[in-house]
Amino acid sequence: MGRMQRLGQQIRLTVAAGSAFVAQAALAVGDLPGGPAVNQINLHPPVTRIAADQMWLHNFMLIICLAIFVAVFGVMFYSIFKHRKSKGAVAANFHESVKVEIAWTIVPFIIVILMALPATKVVVAMKDTTNADLTIKATGYQWKWGYDYIKGEGEGIGFLATLDPAQREMSDAGKPAGDDYLLKVDNPLVVPVNKKVRIITTANDVIHAWMVPAFGVKQDAIPGFVRDTWFKAEKTGDFYGQCAELCGKEHAYMPIHVKVVSAADYSVWVEGKKKELAAKADDPSKVWDQAALVARGEKVYAANCAVCHKADGKGAGPIKALDGSPVVLNEDKLKQVTVLLNGQNNGAMPAWKQLSDTEIAAVITYTKNSWSNKTGQVLQPAEVLAARK
Repeated sequence: MGRMQRLGQQIRLTVAAGSAFVAQAALAVGDLPGGPAVNQINLHPPVTRIAADQMWLHNFMLIICLAIFVAVFGVMFYSIFKHRKSKGAVAANFHESVKVEIAWTIVPFIIVILMALPATKVVVAMKDTTNADLTIKATGYQWKWGYDYIKGEGEGIGFLATLDPAQREMSDAGKPAGDDYLLKVDNPLVVPVNKKVRIITTANDVIHAWMVPAFGVKQDAIPGFVRDTWFKAEKTGDFYGQCAELCGKEHAYMPIHVKVVSAADYSVWVEGKKKELAAKADDPSKVWDQAALVARGEKVYAANCAVCHKADGKGAGPIKALDGSPVVLNEDKLKQVTVLLNGQNNGAMPAWKQLSDTEIAAVITYTKNSWSNKTGQVLQPAEVLAARK
């Protein structure tokens, strides 16, 4: 009997310790600005006009439903109490009442109209994606988001946003920490404040949903379909959401992080991001095929070379032709690389060291495979990089 008592005491101590640990862990988590709050029972604080209208609509409907609840149950309980059998109440015996029929037809109709008018106004505004300052396509993947800036400042930028590796490590270890647990991503979506942003949603595999509660936005992303929504953030800061469709085993690891910045900071971010993407695109270790290099080289030639060598490569006056040029046709590709890197003829042909390795490789490949030059030769950026050293 004593052993059983000691075992029971140990169990109680273990449960108490576990409860204390859970309570301590709960207290360690704070509200996340732009994201969920501890013991949150209301909608997220709105930062867009649509979200504010949704909150007002939510409260308005709640008041109407509460008034109907109080009225219906008030009448019911009053009737039960007032006309109880113990007081000798006798049930009335009637079949029709025109007044009652009219009342229970008109009153619900008025209630429905009162609810429908503001709701319709908000729904229509939610679907009005016209005149957007910025258009971004959000593509759902298992389990990350891809963002492509299609129209407006930042057009051409594209990247993937995945859960921050440190967050995944905490989850795998069973040791959650931080107010932004499972909400931090490596590349947040960046947008300017007070600008209308249209979000086009689609998916690559299964149905996902792009949802940011503080914006009042939730739009399904369906494979093979294009849907759209919009928001106009009126406050700078970080705002969080999650995929709102059960999209597979790692559905919980597909957060959304939107960073709203000032117009000036957004322009700085766009410039930096474009330079970053350009640097990645011009990675000298990348191996290109001939068609891609020729296409890239044609643009480089038109922007830098055609003014002297002409669009047809024939040159003019003292400017040598590239069409049929011995240097261009030479099997030793590095001869042409040397000319572009160092120039020749006492500066008549300037050096083009400012071009990237990829741009030089592309324009040389273009000249070697254009006009009457059909060498079939391909120069890779890595060869240019080696020639620089």
